[in-house]
Amino acid sequence: MATATTAEGRAPRADKVAVVDEVRQRFAEADAVLFTEYRGLDVAEMADLRGRLIDADCRYKIYKNTLVRRALSDDAPSGTLDLLLGPTALAFCGKDPSAAAQALRTFAAEHDALVIKGGVLAGTLLSDAQVRELADLPSRDELMAQMLGAFAAPLTALASMMNNLIGEVSGLLQALADKTPDSPAPDDPSNSDSTDPAQIDPAQMDTENNQ
Repeated sequence: MATATTAEGRAPRADKVAVVDEVRQRFAEADAVLFTEYRGLDVAEMADLRGRLIDADCRYKIYKNTLVRRALSDDAPSGTLDLLLGPTALAFCGKDPSAAAQALRTFAAEHDALVIKGGVLAGTLLSDAQVRELADLPSRDELMAQMLGAFAAPLTALASMMNNLIGEVSGLLQALADKTPDSPAPDDPSNSDSTDPAQIDPAQMDTENNQ
């Protein structure tokens, strides 16, 4: 198998190959990759930015532009390589690119040295303006809350409907009970067609039997 060579005809160094493989893997695993220019940020500010991005499930890495270009496959959206000009740091986003974009936009508003250059999302090239628009979308946590609210709403409506139905049925039963005449008491003599045998005169019984 032929060994890959550089433009000068030399075999690439092992450490550079490892970096290229790492960048390629990070691009493959990330839901989005946001490109920034960090020129002018000091060590403390970079640490602060990295911490905010970690909270947004995002890793902020700096590589040589030449190695990133080498890592990008031919499937990269047209114009991606144009973002690799000047000092470039890449934000590899997890499942919530919106949260990462929000963190970058907020930090850029606080530090003029940070420049949002663009990004790649689902195989689509994003401009700097589109990355800022991405920050306006609901975060993953917000979407989950909205989904749970949507699921809960029908259940709440169903419970309310059932309560109203039970109340209506109870009212109808009560109204029906109010309209039904009272039934005679079973031990009321005035409501019985038969005579208590204990109250019949024996002489009368004999007379009736002789007739």
